[in-house]
Amino acid sequence: MFGITTLGWIHTLGSLPAIPAALYMIVRFGRIKTDSIAGRIYFICMLIGSLTIFLVAKAPISPAIAIVTLLCLIAGYAAHRLTFLGRLQKYVETLLLSVTVFLLMVPSVSETLRRVPDGHPIAADQNSPVLKAALGIVAAMFIVGVVVQFFFLARNARRQALPQSG
Repeated sequence: MFGITTLGWIHTLGSLPAIPAALYMIVRFGRIKTDSIAGRIYFICMLIGSLTIFLVAKAPISPAIAIVTLLCLIAGYAAHRLTFLGRLQKYVETLLLSVTVFLLMVPSVSETLRRVPDGHPIAADQNSPVLKAALGIVAAMFIVGVVVQFFFLARNARRQALPQSG
């Protein structure tokens, strides 16, 4: 089905829950919250997806994307321990984990459009205008998303810095 091997299904189904986990956290908390249950699910699913890509991907760029994803994922989850970053910790964490979402969505959108519906995919190849437009939307959402997350982080930091009346 969809030209996916058994190992490909393990990769897909193992990493798929990361998408709703990320969406939930971004809507609920304004960013990926590493210390939440959804944050733990996201980490495990991203780890599964990033590690199994080495076994299933055929594109030469795929291992590089997997390595960058793994590095951003681990650094994002470790950022709160980097005390030398001071107030930048949450910004670094947010940016790194937003990059992992972006790197998850690019192949997810691409593979879906090039495989669905089975036998007659929406995008015939990587040069399809539909695929290019969809990936452009993903890139725009990434940029806007990071800016919005940074805005809310800054706003919350200002609120916490204000003296409380009472």
